[in-house]
Amino acid sequence: MLICFLFVYLRNKMIVNHLLIGRSMGKYNITEKKEKEAAYRSLVSPKMMDEMQEKILNIIVMQKKYRDKDYSAKKLAEDLGTNTRYISAVVNVRFHMNYTSFVNKYRIDEAMSILVDKRYQDLRMEQVSDMVGFANRQSFYASFYRVVGITPREYRLQHLKQHPAMKVKRPRKTKA
Repeated sequence: MLICFLFVYLRNKMIVNHLLIGRSMGKYNITEKKEKEAAYRSLVSPKMMDEMQEKILNIIVMQKKYRDKDYSAKKLAEDLGTNTRYISAVVNVRFHMNYTSFVNKYRIDEAMSILVDKRYQDLRMEQVSDMVGFANRQSFYASFYRVVGITPREYRLQHLKQHPAMKVKRPRKTKA
């Protein structure tokens, strides 16, 4: 009898706690992440995905369209004669990220090369950001930090610390 009472008491307490937690989560608009398959992903056949993946890589990477800050998923879809839902589906399924993250990944990769290249040491971050296709320095910094874990400036400084011979010696200005 006591065991039965304890069981009912604990079960009811768990239900009440669940309800209270559910309410407080609702207050902050926090919901459990549900894994769901987007319906449009299944609209694209595997063969078509392969073809579109090749074409997307050709345009974004080989033609370096990621450098164009105005090159959107809509423009890519127009160039490929398809729609943005298909572009989104292929990028999500094949590259496991959204279109913006996909394009920014190539921008960041190129920025990392520029930041450690001796020829570009005098460039300001705004100039590097512009060269690789970011609309502004803030989005460049945010994306770089999200991908690499440090700021572009920190990345450049770390590289120079590890390779002091790479530092360009600038002539000092003399007072006349």
